[in-house]
Formats: sequence, structure tokens, C-alpha cells
Amino acid sequence: MCVYRTPETAEDEPRMPVVIRPDGAEVHVEVTGQGFPVLLLAPGGVSSQISAWQTAAFDPREVLAEDFTVIAMDQRHAGASRAPLEPFSYAQMLHDQLAVLNDLGVDQAHVVGGCIGVAYALKLMDDAPARIAAAVLQDPVGLDETNSMDTFYSMFNETIRVTRAEGIEAVVAAAKQNPRFSENHAGGPWSQRLADQPGFDRTLVSLGRERYIALVVDFRDGIWPWQSKFVSVNEVAISRMTHPMLVLPGSDAFHPTGIADAIAATAPNAQALDVDCRSTAKLAATVDRVRQFLLERTPDVTSP
Repeated sequence: MCVYRTPETAEDEPRMPVVIRPDGAEVHVEVTGQGFPVLLLAPGGVSSQISAWQTAAFDPREVLAEDFTVIAMDQRHAGASRAPLEPFSYAQMLHDQLAVLNDLGVDQAHVVGGCIGVAYALKLMDDAPARIAAAVLQDPVGLDETNSMDTFYSMFNETIRVTRAEGIEAVVAAAKQNPRFSENHAGGPWSQRLADQPGFDRTLVSLGRERYIALVVDFRDGIWPWQSKFVSVNEVAISRMTHPMLVLPGSDAFHPTGIADAIAATAPNAQALDVDCRSTAKLAATVDRVRQFLLERTPDVTSP
């Protein structure tokens, strides 16, 4: 079910539907522009939210809205979205993303993902291949010889440490101080809801220390599966994805260049740009390349 929080007031104002999921989760969406749809899956790990694009090298909402209908979403644990106290599941996130497309009447879209958004995009192309026309994959997250599971587990280690040392009340206090989990690990993966929804802290505290820690561990293991190179899919899945893909490599521990290279080498119709494609000297050309890549691969049909 798609509900609009605020009415559309002008053509250039974002439309902001909220998609209500069967488990009670609320998924916040912003829609701008017009034309063939592009689904944006933001960077930020647990904090995969629309505002994360503002700190990227370029904001695809600004770059693409002139030519496309841009659908940006806060994943269920981030931004203005709301999630129940359940472990993370890539299958659940996939269903959320498909529900957003379905409720907006979109049969097929391009997808632009950043960081964990690449893991979401790969899952979409594997499980719902007909729904995606082409993909732009920025800073793919993954595991290779340059990092380890500790790279991804460390943020949850802090949540667990604070819970054990100071109790759940300290987790709640941390979340209310800064609800963005990517910046403040002490607040746990439900930070945003703790900060925004009065009374939710009582629900969390009622779990008790050990049950909450067990839930955080299950959440951690869901979002960062053990020794999973591409996080959400395996190499065989990527090898059978025939979608056109444009890969913009990362260059840090969370987004190793080797993962971008591996996607480009494994997917039949993938191509990778230079690792410095978003440098000051190359940014304008890269932005134009992204636009042209999507324009040239837009089907000759318009989604309703």
C-alpha cells in the first residue's frame, strides 16, 4: 500500500510516498523528474538513506532528474523509514524495493546503487532480472584479500560493547544523540527509530541485555554474511547477469577496487571506469558518462 505523507505542490517538488509493508515497516520514498524510472539505492550500510547521496561525489538525483523519473528510497532501517525489531535480510530488502516499484506502477527501471546499494542492485538483478534494464554500480562493497570480516563487524562490536558495559539504556542515549548508525555505532541498527519514535526505547529495553545482543549479532550476520565476497549474491549469480552495468570502483577497505574489477570481469555486459573517475579532473566526464550510459540503454517504452 502506498500512502502520500505530503501532497505534490509543484512539478519540481519531490513526491513523497510511504510504502507500508506487511510486517509493519514503513519505507519512505521521494520521486522527482520525469521519464523512464531510475531506482536509487543509497550508500551507507545500515544507514542507506536518501540524504547519503548529498555527500557522494555527485548526487544522481540532480544529475538524472532532467531525463528520468528518479525514485530514491530510505531503506527500512534508515532515514524516515521504520523497521521492526528483526534481523537484517537481503530477501526482505529485495521485497521492499520491489514493493516500491510495484506501488509506483513501475514494471522496469534502471538502478543506481552505491556501496551497500550495489549489493541490493545485484540481488535485484539476480532475483528479479526482468525488472532492471541497466545498472550503475558505485563503490561496490565486498570482501577480498585487502580487508577482512573485521572490517564489517567492527561497527557492531561497538554496539555490543556499549550494551554489555553500560546497558541498553546507553544504546538508547547514544541513538538519540546521533541516530545515524554509520556515524555512531553505539546506537545500534535501530538508532533512527529510537531517535524519532517516542516509546520505541521502552520496546528495546524490554528485550533485556542478552536478547538485544543476540538480535544485533543476527542482524550483523544478515547484512554481512560470513566470507561472502559480493555480500548479497555469489560469483555464479553475477556470471549469469546479462544486464548492462557501468561500475565506478571504490578504493578503500569497505569498497575494495578488486571487488569492482571482479564484477566487471564476471558479469557478461559490465564495464568499469578508472578508479579515479570521480577525481576533480574527471568528475564532469564521469557524470556525463553515467547519464549517457542510462539514456542509451533506456527501452523504447515508458513506464506508467
